[in-house]
Amino acid sequence: MTLYIEEETEVSFPFDYKELAKSVINAALDHEEFPYEVEVSLTFMDKDGIQEANRDFRQIDRPTDVLSFPMLDFPAPGDFSELEGMNDITNPETDDVVLGDIVLCVPKIYEQAEEYGHSVKREYAFLIAHSMLHLMGYDHMEDEERVEMEKRQKEILDILKIYRFEEEETNEKLN
Repeated sequence: MTLYIEEETEVSFPFDYKELAKSVINAALDHEEFPYEVEVSLTFMDKDGIQEANRDFRQIDRPTDVLSFPMLDFPAPGDFSELEGMNDITNPETDDVVLGDIVLCVPKIYEQAEEYGHSVKREYAFLIAHSMLHLMGYDHMEDEERVEMEKRQKEILDILKIYRFEEEETNEKLN
């Protein structure tokens, strides 16, 4: 896996955010049984930067927590059967499938962690897992799709033992 990181704002998380990003991306790829090596770009922005991107790409003029920019269309979410026959989906230098871009808003990660009552690490990992599912064709426009995405996000974070609440971590340690 090739991960490109661009920091358009100061990034100072209380954990190794580059390694955690790689772990979440790999866990998502493994969970979904993605059959090829991938290239993903991860960009960190402040509220002004992500608001501008949100306005430009989604016509929504407000900051958001994460934006996902998939590079591929799939027949169905998680259906990678047609990748082999597709042209121009790999980086010629690495032969990795160019999956897409993830844009995170650093201040929103902190705000939402506090709002939802879990760690900044959990919020960060959650947003990357969420975005990776978008890059693999999942969406949450319909209620059924939302339920499916939430289930998969939880499964990916459970693999990494990153839980929403510390009680779940304590219970995991006791078992």
